[in-house]
Amino acid sequence: MNTVVDNLVALLTVVGIFVAVTFPSLLGIAHDRRVDRQIRTAHRVITSTPRR
Repeated sequence: MNTVVDNLVALLTVVGIFVAVTFPSLLGIAHDRRVDRQIRTAHRVITSTPRR
């Protein structure tokens, strides 16, 4: 029974480290996609507005 608990703790540790390493990258990707979407929207608004 002790080995099962040790294995579970080791697995959770590895998963926790994996999440800690990848989470900032995933946040950065989400931020970049949001900025790209805002730039595309602004470009559409600028190009669809008639010039004087």
